[in-house]
Amino acid sequence: MNNKPYIVIMAGGIGSRFWPYSRRKKPKQFLDVLGTGRTLLQMTFDRFSEIADPEQFRIITYRKYVHLVKEQLPELTGDQILVEPNRKNTATCIAYATYRIHSYDPDATLIVTPVDHLILQEGKFLRTIQKAVLASQEGDRLITLGIKPNRPETGYGYIQYIEGSGKEVLKVKTFTEKPNAKLAKTFLESGEFVWNSGMFVWKSGSLINAFRKYMPDLAEVFEEGMEFFGTDQEADFVSKAYLQVKNISIDYGIMEKSSEVYVILGDFGWADLGSWNSLKENREKDENQNVVEANALLYNTKNCFIKTDNDKLVVVEGLDNFLINETDNVLLICSLDGDRKFREFVSNARKKGEDFI
Repeated sequence: MNNKPYIVIMAGGIGSRFWPYSRRKKPKQFLDVLGTGRTLLQMTFDRFSEIADPEQFRIITYRKYVHLVKEQLPELTGDQILVEPNRKNTATCIAYATYRIHSYDPDATLIVTPVDHLILQEGKFLRTIQKAVLASQEGDRLITLGIKPNRPETGYGYIQYIEGSGKEVLKVKTFTEKPNAKLAKTFLESGEFVWNSGMFVWKSGSLINAFRKYMPDLAEVFEEGMEFFGTDQEADFVSKAYLQVKNISIDYGIMEKSSEVYVILGDFGWADLGSWNSLKENREKDENQNVVEANALLYNTKNCFIKTDNDKLVVVEGLDNFLINETDNVLLICSLDGDRKFREFVSNARKKGEDFI
């Protein structure tokens, strides 16, 4: 067993559900979203630094964000930053990292993580990760972390596992994308479902075998590039490869199809900071359940998230469950539940001018 797993941090998203605070030039992963003095990228790096040396990290990001990664993680060398020429979803992103690492370390184990997680109990989390690393060494297992749900959340995907299929490493039965409220309640009551954290652990060879079986077109493309990884021809190869592959998530492309998927359950104070609403859940609130990060006067207002610069006074009256955010040249006022509208907001804002997004 490779005693030093690689930590692959996926940091290429645009964070549109955090607009206008998150912008294309500087999306949420490069912002101090939680007010800790560290950005989401830096917090993820810090978390895994407890079990990994700096040279074990690989950050995969969009080409326009490379300078931000270098600024925020100066400990890393340029070779540790994998550059995506365009966005092709998580299957492609993970394939690039996996094949590249496999090209020089065929016995590698990878821990793959998104960049936008909050984890409150990091000791418990790292112990769970280490269990997953150990479990991944058996056969061609693909391990994912499942979070024990405490509410019928509709913003997360769910994993159903087979009861009694193992003590700690449980066989996965089904994956379900974000369910409606009724289905989420059914999942919670059944006790057989956990939230899909989007964190994975596997040997590089195990995932490559899965790509060959379930996504042979993608496997063929990246296997042609093995000789180019780590050379001055890598960027040119990757640009061509990304034009040839489909835009598919790793869940849809591999995890929902493979019979080698297992889940380890975690309970370590986890949240996916994917939207303003999820951020509100994890911020300090006043007596009316408002999150106020502004110089504000509130009247008859509850369940709101208000974030503006302190150089303006914000006066709010009679609102319930609203987001008010002013960042630079955009003021947004909308329902706090309006996550699904944000792509439309951003798309229409672009028509007003590129500097608004």
